[in-house]
Amino acid sequence: MIYLLAVIAFLITFILVPLLIPTLKRMKFGQSIREEGPQSHMKKTGTPTMGGLTFLISIIVTTILGIIFTDYTAELTLMLFVTIGFGLIGFIDDYIIVVKKNNQGLTSLQKFLAQIAIAVIFFFFSYIFNSGDMSVGIHIPFTETEIPLSFFYVIFLVFWQVGFSNAVNLTDGLDGLATGLSIIGFIMYAIMAFILDQPAVGFFCIIMICALAGFLPFNLNPAKVFMGDTGSLALGGIFATVSVLLNAEISLLFVGFVFVIETLSVMMQVASYKLTGKRIFKMSPLHHHFELCGWNEKKVTTVFWTVGLITGLIGLWIGVH
Repeated sequence: MIYLLAVIAFLITFILVPLLIPTLKRMKFGQSIREEGPQSHMKKTGTPTMGGLTFLISIIVTTILGIIFTDYTAELTLMLFVTIGFGLIGFIDDYIIVVKKNNQGLTSLQKFLAQIAIAVIFFFFSYIFNSGDMSVGIHIPFTETEIPLSFFYVIFLVFWQVGFSNAVNLTDGLDGLATGLSIIGFIMYAIMAFILDQPAVGFFCIIMICALAGFLPFNLNPAKVFMGDTGSLALGGIFATVSVLLNAEISLLFVGFVFVIETLSVMMQVASYKLTGKRIFKMSPLHHHFELCGWNEKKVTTVFWTVGLITGLIGLWIGVH
């Protein structure tokens, strides 16, 4: 059943994307490129966005089938909730920007509050599904030690899900970059889940891999479609959720290492400019810095994928210990 649903996940996305692209073009759901960005990106203006709808539909359909035909009801329901929740936030943001022609989209506060709500609801659902017997601590790799957080675990969970949701969103600035890194990351977590005897999480990760694999050919440079916030916010939220369900939160710092450094580059750039009036990087997030240093987009993507693969393997090693 797992392998059949994996094939279905790939096919749904792979079939939906070419069907959706003409519709998005006809409805003028095109990406707006900021003028202060690399000039090479200006040719991307008008490229259809909101393509993340395709793999989200695939994930939702196949996960529901998994809930019906497997014994993984509780775990899959939790991951489906996060997928729909963060995906919906991204969709609304994209809709306001693309359809309503309001480049601001949701305000930072609106987006933040919505993400917090999803994280808190996820925690209470998890608590209920586990009959009150769920880990509320962070496991320290290579030891039997767990840092107990008690009530403060909710705060950590909010930070984790919101943080990585936005981290993937920041990374989604080059053709295929976030999609490829996400496939690599979910491969690591699929392996980790089966090693840790968490088949439900492993099954969901396989669905993620296959759904994204159906999207990647259309998202590679030159991209025919972008995933938009619809896809990127959901992916980050799912990564955080998977690490939590595996009780391997720290592993995500390595599996999602590129997402982390992309986010840190933005934070460092903003802090440096506000404090000193000087910029550390030519442009943030970090992938734009390398572009302005003379690297072409394909080179940046390939190097970042390679880094993601290496650190992902480290994260896998850490996560199973």
